[in-house]
Amino acid sequence: MDFTKSLHENLQDKKTPFFVAHRGSCGANIPCNTLLAYKLAVDQGADVIEIDVSKSKDGVFFVFHPGMEKVYLNSKFNISEMTAAEVSQIPILNVDGVETHYRIPTLEKVLSFLKQKTYINVDKFWTDIQGITEMICQCGVQKQVIVKTPTEEKYLHEVEKFASDLMFMPLVRKQDMLTEKIERRNINFIGVETLFESLDDQVASKEYIKSMHDKGYLVWANSIVYDEKDIISAGLTDDISLEKGGDYGWGMLADLGYDFIQTDWLTEIKNYFSKRQR
Repeated sequence: MDFTKSLHENLQDKKTPFFVAHRGSCGANIPCNTLLAYKLAVDQGADVIEIDVSKSKDGVFFVFHPGMEKVYLNSKFNISEMTAAEVSQIPILNVDGVETHYRIPTLEKVLSFLKQKTYINVDKFWTDIQGITEMICQCGVQKQVIVKTPTEEKYLHEVEKFASDLMFMPLVRKQDMLTEKIERRNINFIGVETLFESLDDQVASKEYIKSMHDKGYLVWANSIVYDEKDIISAGLTDDISLEKGGDYGWGMLADLGYDFIQTDWLTEIKNYFSKRQR
């Protein structure tokens, strides 16, 4: 990735959507949100890597999805309830729930590792907008980082106050009630991450996506399945793409005009688009 160019220029050069590796590339004995998972995603050609941020009770940032401690660590305590020393000693579980030698990396280590390698999408940015922004700047990755928050005013206020220079893509569900409001603020607004249950939702329409493109904004879709009960891409998922073929999921998202597709199956989505372009 050429970070002397703008994100828009790099996307235009690619001629397919940006492929976002959800928590890196993981599986078997390699847990998500680890340095090896990120290395694999880089090696496999991820354009963007999505990471999650948690904060220990003594103020150290770790890359881990808040609230998933029981699942991935077999811990009854959240990271926010532990010291950094305690967090750094906990083994992460593999897909079978067996302890591995992998440990939770700090945000500083992850940002430093990914410097000049790929774009970085910081999820759970609202954990501590000021503190995470300071770490991003300390690591010198400002041009690589895309941050996101929900659309509540309290988060927008903090983004404007502490992170106005970082690329910002807020989360919008079903209908975009934010873009016109945010355009008037001192925020580096580059587009939105959409969540939609139906293709009839505003943010899933070609007309909406074209209107965003006409304004110079980008639009993000998720093909990941985090919870089958929480529909976030109207069924245009990794699962359907793998089961029936990419035309039923990833291809439809691309045809609608989405600029980013977040996936748990990086190699497969790349193979699909490689064949589709022939």
